[in-house]
Amino acid sequence: MIRTIEVLFVIIILSTAFVAVSYFTVLPPPREVSPINLRRLSFTTLQTLDSDYDLSRAAFDTENATAWDGLQVALSASLPPDIVYNLTVYDINDEDGQLYNFAKSISNTESLSATNDVSTYSVASSNVTFNVTPQKIGEGNNGGTLYILNCSDANGWWITGYTAQSLAQDLYTFLSPYFVNTIMVQNTNQLDQILNGSPLQAETVQNAVIINTFGEAVPIPSSYASQYSGDYARYPYLLGQKVRAYNWTWASIVGYPFYYVSNTGYFSGSSANDQNAWGIYGMKQVSGPGINAFLRGIDGQVYQNNPTGIANDVGVVTFTSQALDSCNYYGIYPSSYQTSARALSNSILQSYNLTIGLSIFNPVGTNNPGAIYNHYATGSPNITGSLLALGLTRTPDVRVTSLSLLSYYQPRLYASEYTAAGTSRIVILQLGLVGSG
Repeated sequence: MIRTIEVLFVIIILSTAFVAVSYFTVLPPPREVSPINLRRLSFTTLQTLDSDYDLSRAAFDTENATAWDGLQVALSASLPPDIVYNLTVYDINDEDGQLYNFAKSISNTESLSATNDVSTYSVASSNVTFNVTPQKIGEGNNGGTLYILNCSDANGWWITGYTAQSLAQDLYTFLSPYFVNTIMVQNTNQLDQILNGSPLQAETVQNAVIINTFGEAVPIPSSYASQYSGDYARYPYLLGQKVRAYNWTWASIVGYPFYYVSNTGYFSGSSANDQNAWGIYGMKQVSGPGINAFLRGIDGQVYQNNPTGIANDVGVVTFTSQALDSCNYYGIYPSSYQTSARALSNSILQSYNLTIGLSIFNPVGTNNPGAIYNHYATGSPNITGSLLALGLTRTPDVRVTSLSLLSYYQPRLYASEYTAAGTSRIVILQLGLVGSG
């Protein structure tokens, strides 16, 4: 009984203490418990005001009362009602030893409260243009030619939704600024010419990059179509030999490389023998021996028609960190997730004296969804030909091809800088809370 009474007394004492503390405790106002981040609000407001360059135009037109009245209305509408502000524009000028010179100021208060913060924002004059000059791939090393296959007498496959010619034009737009020469190979006769080492426009053939825009098919000149009739894997073997001889980088932009050969003039029949079994005429199926033959050619091995499959379906794939860095550097942003149904196996590395010069996508098991393979002849420290193989599914994205080549060659971008006085200004927005001072 005594113990029960003691427990009741303890409960009464603790309850009384809790009530007394709660009554006399002064809790902070909500704004102090969860304060507004004034600096972040300030910077976000400046970005919003300049989303259509209204802030930039007003900053360089300080005598335009209409523009500044509109800016002040927009500024007031962008901020909560309990925020006071002071927006000031300074001209950046290093003349007379003074870097920042006052240009204009607007405010909705005579003085800011004790709780305030500030952000700065740079704006440029509308008559200033920024130019970026890319470094040319191959400058100074006897190379720098980009060949884009645009053959009018060939058909593509695994390029769903596109023609090879439309892909060729898009690749030209993306990549031509980065090469010394960019040449569209307009037909298989011109392809035959460069395969024999003869330039089309006085360009350098050695150390060139050749992009095959025809997907799983590759254009074949009539002379080789006739020569290799019955065993068209000999043509990819020849291409491998040429890639090695000229130290080319051959780019396959989608699917299974060298799976078909195409020449609409030579394969002109209407029978199933002149189509790829899917109703695309003007081509012949090579199948798995194509990529094997190409790699034997680049490695200097004896020709062999080897049907062994070396590509696998690995599903969704992601870019490597190096490729993602290049996205930001070159301003090329393909989808972060791609699908690969034709990822080449690592078995080709040892079999054909290849090393991975650059992984575009993260490997999946022992398969590479996208990579640039460099060939080294036995006993040689020098690269003797390369292959870019993007084993992606059907619909090609030329941004991936462009990103791959730029990530590998890494041409620098040289940006122009401000040189004239009065071309840039600093906008400072200081915010404060009403009643906090």
